[in-house]
Amino acid sequence: MILSSRKNIVKIQLAFFIVIIILFCALVLTLPRISIPLSLSYILFLALNPIVSWLMRFRLSKTKSTVIVFVILAFFIGIPLFKVIPVLSLQTKDIQYSLPQIEQYIIVQYEIVTDFIKAKTGHEVADGYIFQALTQIEGWASDFVVKLPNYLATLLEWIFLVPFFTFFMIRDADTFKKMFLSFTPNIIFERFYYVMHVFNRQLGDYFFAKFVEAMIVGGIITLGLLIMGVNNAVILGFVAGLTNIVPYVGPFLGVIPAIVLTMIEYGLTSPTMGAVLILYSVANAVDVFFVFPFLVSKIVNLHPMIVAISVIVGSHYAGITGMVISIPVVAAIKLIITEIYNEIYTERSK
Repeated sequence: MILSSRKNIVKIQLAFFIVIIILFCALVLTLPRISIPLSLSYILFLALNPIVSWLMRFRLSKTKSTVIVFVILAFFIGIPLFKVIPVLSLQTKDIQYSLPQIEQYIIVQYEIVTDFIKAKTGHEVADGYIFQALTQIEGWASDFVVKLPNYLATLLEWIFLVPFFTFFMIRDADTFKKMFLSFTPNIIFERFYYVMHVFNRQLGDYFFAKFVEAMIVGGIITLGLLIMGVNNAVILGFVAGLTNIVPYVGPFLGVIPAIVLTMIEYGLTSPTMGAVLILYSVANAVDVFFVFPFLVSKIVNLHPMIVAISVIVGSHYAGITGMVISIPVVAAIKLIITEIYNEIYTERSK
């Protein structure tokens, strides 16, 4: 029989394991409604599981330790949210009321520029460009408003699913781990266990570092704008911190709302505009020269060219989400390739 041969058994086990991995990856790629909250839950699991393990040293069960962690987390997240959300809501309404002024200001400035070009060169710039761009922006805004109920429904779904998944991931982590490892063939068990351990550590450290990075950048910008007395400082700092998670283009996306709102309120050539630009430059300089090298780059240990290429590829296939996850994904691929190389070449050279 085919199972009587040890080599055939190993081959069947390896083939079965590969099929399971492929099916899991296909499930993740084809069902984003489930895979996204699962991924967020897994990241939270990596961050919270060490705390649960520490609490278990005090002779608490894993379930009780997990509940304690969730209660503390809800307290420290819930109270700031209850205080910040009304401010964000108020400032969002202020920005919404400012949109017609922004549109009118852009039209006026465009007319000034076109008149200047015509006076200097005699060339008349067509008005269609600016109105076409504004129409496109209005279309995007209208589309966003139409889809806003769906976005809110998805957000509420995630608010329920992410804590739910995270709780059971932490409580039943050992069971899931044993079940998953039971499918791992003995021939690759040690290597796979090592890769999984290192990947979990790198992934948790990476997203924790990105969270700290976003908090530092957003905090510097919020504090600076509050000191300068700029309106909507909280929401601008929040946007700056949130967009900073996106590699390379995040800082540029974060500064655009600040430029537009400051330009409307104070003018393009005002000292406040210059101060805002300096503030954003200082915050991003602190990030680039101090926070990123010490927190992020050492964790992923990737060459800058590989990081840039991975971000471009991620944006091509999955947009902003792809840009965010591209670096840890490439770091995991590098880890797997390194282990395969060591298994094939290092073992043969012995």
